[in-house]
Amino acid sequence: MARQCDICGKKPITGWNPQSVGMNRKRALRRWLPNLQTLVVERDGHPVTVKACSRCRRTAQKV
Repeated sequence: MARQCDICGKKPITGWNPQSVGMNRKRALRRWLPNLQTLVVERDGHPVTVKACSRCRRTAQKV
């Protein structure tokens, strides 16, 4: 399964590890994963389980 939000499409991002700067000569790549949580949403009158990031989950609770 993909690590992607079903609502907004947020995906993992990559970059250099911030601890590998300065006098450290080794540069390490790492991935930042989105905070995905399961959420039950009603679509067309039926409950559907989706993977949503925490931002989308908080917004869905307001509606």
